[in-house]
Amino acid sequence: MPEPTYEELKARLAELEKQGPRRTGSLEFRVSEKGGVSVYGLGRFPVTLYYEQWTRLLDAADKLHQFLDENKSKLKLKGQ
Repeated sequence: MPEPTYEELKARLAELEKQGPRRTGSLEFRVSEKGGVSVYGLGRFPVTLYYEQWTRLLDAADKLHQFLDENKSKLKLKGQ
């Protein structure tokens, strides 16, 4: 495949800029090559854990909510 020309690259860049940001705000789940579950849409990089790790985390959801509420004043929140 030949290298694109400067004009082709400029045209492609203009197309991408018209599309705007790619983020939709929704979460997307995928199975990784190594068999983990990756969550996309939380930040710049996906969060990947294995089945057992996700299960442990979900089982501790109530404790995590409680911890977050107790420590909210120490946490950096969006817009602060």
